[in-house]
Amino acid sequence: MLDSARPIHTDVLIVGAGISGIGAGCYLKERCPDRTFTILEGRADLGGTWDLFRYPGIRSDSDMYTLGYKFKAWSGRRTITDGASILNYVRETAQEFGIDRHIRFNHQVLAASWSSEESQWTVTATRSGETATYTCSFLFMCSGYYSYKGGHEPRFEGRERFGGTVVHPQKWPEDLDYAGKNVVVIGSGATAVTLVPAMAPTAKHVTMLQRSPSYVVSRPSVDPIAEKLRKFLPAKLAYAAIRKKNVYMTDTIYRRTRTQPDKVKDTLLHLVREEMGPDYDVDKHFTPAYNPWDQRLCLVPDSDLFRALKSGKASVVTDQIDTFTEGGIRLASGEELPADIIVTATGLQLVTLGEMEFTVDGEPVDFAKTWTYKGMAYSGVPNLVSSFGYINASWTLRVDLTCDFVCRLLNHMAKTGATQCTPRLRPEDEGMPERPWIDDFSSGYMRRMMHLMPRQGDRYPWLNSQRYVAEKKRFKKDQIDDGVMQFERAKVRI
Repeated sequence: MLDSARPIHTDVLIVGAGISGIGAGCYLKERCPDRTFTILEGRADLGGTWDLFRYPGIRSDSDMYTLGYKFKAWSGRRTITDGASILNYVRETAQEFGIDRHIRFNHQVLAASWSSEESQWTVTATRSGETATYTCSFLFMCSGYYSYKGGHEPRFEGRERFGGTVVHPQKWPEDLDYAGKNVVVIGSGATAVTLVPAMAPTAKHVTMLQRSPSYVVSRPSVDPIAEKLRKFLPAKLAYAAIRKKNVYMTDTIYRRTRTQPDKVKDTLLHLVREEMGPDYDVDKHFTPAYNPWDQRLCLVPDSDLFRALKSGKASVVTDQIDTFTEGGIRLASGEELPADIIVTATGLQLVTLGEMEFTVDGEPVDFAKTWTYKGMAYSGVPNLVSSFGYINASWTLRVDLTCDFVCRLLNHMAKTGATQCTPRLRPEDEGMPERPWIDDFSSGYMRRMMHLMPRQGDRYPWLNSQRYVAEKKRFKKDQIDDGVMQFERAKVRI
């Protein structure tokens, strides 16, 4: 029986045992060995995204030399790899560093309440219908940015009439049999371009139905440069070199999309035309209305999507949905797509900080009214950091930066005797222009939730820049006691 009357105390409480939470545990264990920590995980296993999603072909859309941890070399050959291999990598990391012993599974965190008088958070969770209460000096949110309850599912006219099966990738049935069946995948993002080639060999036919195209680029799943370096360098050194190479290559490409969008667009479309041949309508099916990296670029390993399309086992249709019918989908053009199974790859349902309720000294926290501090903390909210990866690069690159910052912050507090740290606006920051938390990204799943997220200012450190190379250099030089992060000891400013 869980006893909610006797809270369990830990110095640092981490919420989430996905790739972020396991990384956080590793950093704390190495750099803050005098601090206790506990990880609360709502599910029955670790891994987060890589344990939740089970749809065919689930894989990374970033290379494993940057999606992997800085301190734990990726040893697999495939740079773009499957979800099961990533999950095994996270599990191996947790076991190797002893982080698995700190995880409390099936703990669904509901609320967190901060007390300035006690300088601690009280966190409430449920497990098997009972209440568990934890207290901590510092709360590290590593719960990701989307709801684990379900994905984004727009309302489709006539859905109730459809006689087949409708499934969202986030809730993929283990027993779904699509062999010899017509499948329509609604969507054009990373999930859709993964599902289509994975299902095509078994299904009768797979159609990717998109309202508008995304940019798609093919890359080899095995990096030839990485293969050469691994033959001549020790594993750790090779990993570091390949990681650095990939970081700067990604950063260079992203910067060019900002400064030379038309040239990058022409290059990407030229590559698609080379893949599909001169008779394919690239303008209609693979030419977005936005510039490259205004939305996330879809990675296609080893040209698998293009091969599926050229084989005739898959096709792309660009049109609007009029209604679902008994036997498929009728389009705005009047065409009807036959379907036995419809996959709604329509995106994630984004949330703020683990769908929890937060209060500070009895007052509810509305994160939309706070300012982001370096993209990881919130103005006026003490002893709280959240880990949120990059949109335009590998998620884990920012996890590493965030964890390093948290460890430096905790060690500074221990050295100075501070019990509270709170980002606060300086007088010169008052009235600064507001910008969305992420303002250079037009994907629907982001736009739908920007009004719930903290504001971004026009000056450092009230920025969420989404630029790893620049942030890495700056964060290393930053003073922890920077005049914005305010430190207190038992309500007396130090």
